[in-house]
Amino acid sequence: PGSTHAGRSIAKCQIVLLHASYPFSKEASYLASVYSQVYLDFGLAIPKLSVHGMTSSLKELLELAPIKKVMFSTDGYAFPETYYLGAKRARDVVYRVLSAACEDGDLSIQEAIEAVEDIFRRNALHLYKLNVVNGSINHETTIVADSVSLSSVEEDVLFVRIIWSDASGQYRCRVVPAGRFYEITRNKGVGLTFAAMGMTSFCDGPADGSNLTGVGEIRLVPDMPTLVRIPWSRREEMVMADMQIRPGECWEYCPRNAMRKVTKVLLDEFNVTMKAGFENEFFLRRKLVSDGVEQWVPYDNTNYCSTSAFDGASSILQEVYSSLKASGIVVEQLHAEAGKGQFEIALKYILCTLAADNLIYARETIQSIARKHGLLATFLPKPDLNDFGSGSHVHLSLWENDQNAFMGSSKDNFHGMSKTGAQFLAGVYHHLPSILAFTAPHPNSYDRIQPDTWSGAYQCWGKENREAPLRTACPPGVPLDLVSNFEIKSFDGCANPHLGLAAIVAAGIDGLRRDLKLPEPIESNPSDHASKLKRLPQNLQESVEALSADKVLHELIGDKLVTAAIAIRKAEIDHFSKNPGAFNDLIFRY
Repeated sequence: PGSTHAGRSIAKCQIVLLHASYPFSKEASYLASVYSQVYLDFGLAIPKLSVHGMTSSLKELLELAPIKKVMFSTDGYAFPETYYLGAKRARDVVYRVLSAACEDGDLSIQEAIEAVEDIFRRNALHLYKLNVVNGSINHETTIVADSVSLSSVEEDVLFVRIIWSDASGQYRCRVVPAGRFYEITRNKGVGLTFAAMGMTSFCDGPADGSNLTGVGEIRLVPDMPTLVRIPWSRREEMVMADMQIRPGECWEYCPRNAMRKVTKVLLDEFNVTMKAGFENEFFLRRKLVSDGVEQWVPYDNTNYCSTSAFDGASSILQEVYSSLKASGIVVEQLHAEAGKGQFEIALKYILCTLAADNLIYARETIQSIARKHGLLATFLPKPDLNDFGSGSHVHLSLWENDQNAFMGSSKDNFHGMSKTGAQFLAGVYHHLPSILAFTAPHPNSYDRIQPDTWSGAYQCWGKENREAPLRTACPPGVPLDLVSNFEIKSFDGCANPHLGLAAIVAAGIDGLRRDLKLPEPIESNPSDHASKLKRLPQNLQESVEALSADKVLHELIGDKLVTAAIAIRKAEIDHFSKNPGAFNDLIFRY
């Protein structure tokens, strides 16, 4: 009887398995799925384990266990640093795992957001019957009995910027007071006219033929995992938006959804994902007023990798770097470029969907901090026809189960690439003329893409050939007979990064589906082979014609979105051919 009574008592107890039950995380997940009183807490496993260990443990916990039974605590005993590391690493790891679940289609974005709130707050409130908790998953709000104290929100954060990039590659935002954002907008979004996705770089009205007008409205719904505090404006936050036609249903013109759609095809059909790392080239300009006329002139007159150029801009670049780091964006290198007042900031490669978001945040950061210092930063491809141009070169690689699937091996080696890598690159090579309508989408883009300027003017590829538009790369640490990634040179600051990467993925999918083959690489300046090589489109009209005829990109990206992009490109061609002086205003747009 005594043992029976004890068994009944234990059955009524709520049991929390601590520290992710490491190294028995799978077993813990099973127990939580079978026994109603068993809960899981993965505190201390984070940050004690490696990033891979933390990620794999959390994946195993969530494999079977209901999300409503998984919690996190920092377990930051003894040293204050462990509180910080626990809180920061936990958010990084949960974001990584839930993002992958969204990519795989296991969770919707809204379900992932709900999971974050459950794991970091609601599950503990429910289990421990806590009525008052200071802070929340966003650390800006005070939660009292599950209601948000709006006044306390706005004491810390005043505004939230809801950001999107349109089909012309311009970044735009709606701004919502923080109190209203956390009460209503975070879940319901804000309204936006259909016409917003048909606008050009010269007019805030929809282009003819885009099929987008002022009739009809979508919702800009915040993608909460992308929410960050704005480092240069401490009382504001910014968040990327998804475009939804109705709750939970993405609009077919949404660039972020177009990218998610093609990356899902890549994963479902070939079990690979794509990572991307962008190089941000930009010009810094300072205002000069002479005889009442305002001009924006180069910040300096130095040369490539000049130490004096970096020294002169060091305070600005330090602030940019610190702000990017605070936003979770990893910078790998910075240096002065060859143009007058030109600099480059290279970002670490990450999953391509995140890389596109980070690129937008990075440019917002660079331009805002330059403005704070009385300068103008522009990513326009060719602001001065007599100087070098700016690109947004992107390094791309394929990954399968955390292993580089683009890189070749001793048994699978085509010029350093795997068979999968070579087929993917062959698809990009084959569709490159039409891809340019997304990656070099403005008439000004083609002032930059010229022979002998390291911008990739001929349709070719080569290993470590910086004059080729497609360059396979062998960075330090990679065996010399292999390559780890490829670079696209013909990608610039007028491109919507989600659409540009979506076009590349779509082309790669076609290469994999049809087992396309690459020609032999070009191992010298393509100009030396001009009689044999095909020029890439020499103007936007030629790339638009290529895209119009490209059935693969229409199918994979979406016919309506591609049609709208083509209409916008045609409007740009017409306007700037008739108004060449209008190019001067573009430094304020890009």
